[in-house]
Amino acid sequence: MEKVVTIENSDAKIIKGDKSMREEAKAEGVYTAKCYDKDGKLKWEDTFENVVTTVGKNLALDTYLAGSGYTVTGPFMGLISSVSYTTGPVVGDTMASHGGWFEAGYSTYFPLYTAPRKTCAWAGASGGSKALSAALNFVCITTGGTVKGCFIVYGTGAVSTINDINGVLYSAGLFTGGDKTISVGDTLQVSYTTSM
Repeated sequence: MEKVVTIENSDAKIIKGDKSMREEAKAEGVYTAKCYDKDGKLKWEDTFENVVTTVGKNLALDTYLAGSGYTVTGPFMGLISSVSYTTGPVVGDTMASHGGWFEAGYSTYFPLYTAPRKTCAWAGASGGSKALSAALNFVCITTGGTVKGCFIVYGTGAVSTINDINGVLYSAGLFTGGDKTISVGDTLQVSYTTSM
């Protein structure tokens, strides 16, 4: 006579999550600037990363994930002056509050360039990146000066008027090679690419 003994067994293990399986999206960007003299000769160029502000990330998330019939206002690009500069852009900066730096192009915040702020036109996104369809030209018209970097503002209230504090500061960055001089007649061409 055969006997069969049935045994049931179970085992459980907790395995720590593998970060390589997690998907993340981090907003970041790169500015590329080239300065040409009045004769079109390249004087200098620089490529530099930026700070994407908290308010900029929040606006992007709200429009990506909860936007309904959303229309983009701007974006507009401006320049950061060296006049009265104390500290570079930080993630907590806003258009109304960025106490360490000032926008170039008005009053004594040189260089003075052809107004207004430049309007960003974008090429289609590809590979998780979106770039300007063409470089933006800032032409120094009356007074030269020193530029520290660039910024982008967009969203409700944003306008192309130099020194306007409305809208959402999306990003700002400083030249990696230090301050850059722009003379009367020079053209500063700036490109920007953002990625997630």
